[in-house]
Amino acid sequence: MMDARGLWMVLCLLLLAHASLQQNSKKGNGKKVCLKGTKIHRKCFLANLVKQSFHAASDDCIAKGGSLSTPLTGDENDQLYSYVRQSIGPDEHIWLGINDMVTDGHWVDQSGSNVRFKNWETEITQQPDGGRNQNCAVLSTTANGKWFDENCKAEKASVCEFNIV
Repeated sequence: MMDARGLWMVLCLLLLAHASLQQNSKKGNGKKVCLKGTKIHRKCFLANLVKQSFHAASDDCIAKGGSLSTPLTGDENDQLYSYVRQSIGPDEHIWLGINDMVTDGHWVDQSGSNVRFKNWETEITQQPDGGRNQNCAVLSTTANGKWFDENCKAEKASVCEFNIV
């Protein structure tokens, strides 16, 4: 027969094991993870190699539950640039989720909010320089992650972003 201390010890171990199992089952419950693509800060980025217009690329991302990538900081832009070089190629441009379709020169994200972080290429070509003909933005791997304005009908690869909570 087991004495009281032994019984108490077994009961404590069972309670610990039960609590541990409950914690582990809660971790994966309701949280999104980044199974494909790459995680940058609190976002999951997923490359789409299919070249299409800005609107088609945007619609594809929305249909998947995300939006076209829109870097919010220099670090996020640098990491997105590295991911694009690895996943799409070193000589590519990808659509960004920003445009100035409503008011030329007033760049907004896909929710219509003002774009705070900008990474325009300004040393050689003084971007954005396309006026009313180039109302969508691309990130260029050939220009080390700098941005260019582009005709929205041009066909480019893209990266969708998904928020991870």
